Amino acid sequence: MSERSWFPHLTVAAIIEQNEKFLCVEEHPRHHNVINQPAGHVEADESITAAVQREVLEETGYAFTPTELVGLYYFKGSNEVTYLRMCFTGSVQTTEHSGPIDPDITQTHWFSWDELKQQNLRSPVVLKSLEDYLAGQRFPMNLINDFNL
Repeated sequence: MSERSWFPHLTVAAIIEQNEKFLCVEEHPRHHNVINQPAGHVEADESITAAVQREVLEETGYAFTPTELVGLYYFKGSNEVTYLRMCFTGSVQTTEHSGPIDPDITQTHWFSWDELKQQNLRSPVVLKSLEDYLAGQRFPMNLINDFNL
């Protein structure tokens, strides 16, 4: 019997709040629209911090500066893929779109907490990470150490 290599998919996400509203993206995976945080996979030879900055810029057009880690979320999706999501909070440097938007994103939205709870969300991790954020859960960025990059 041969051993099969297994690993979770490492992803990053951003919680960006302005005026009591959260920046979200509308995606169209598997032929139905869902709401997600700006998020995506960490690419080869990319630092975790660079990945979350790139994903926010690509998906929303906003330049993002991560300031704190909200949490780590381990989740098996309906596609049978296991994800380890690192969720950050921080700020955007501008309030207007300044860059390209990923073609998989149909549009961006600013939702209040109550509005967000009514949306068709990509995964339960979206609400859980926002609950942690609203409860004040934060970890310093120096918790993350990137070596060999």
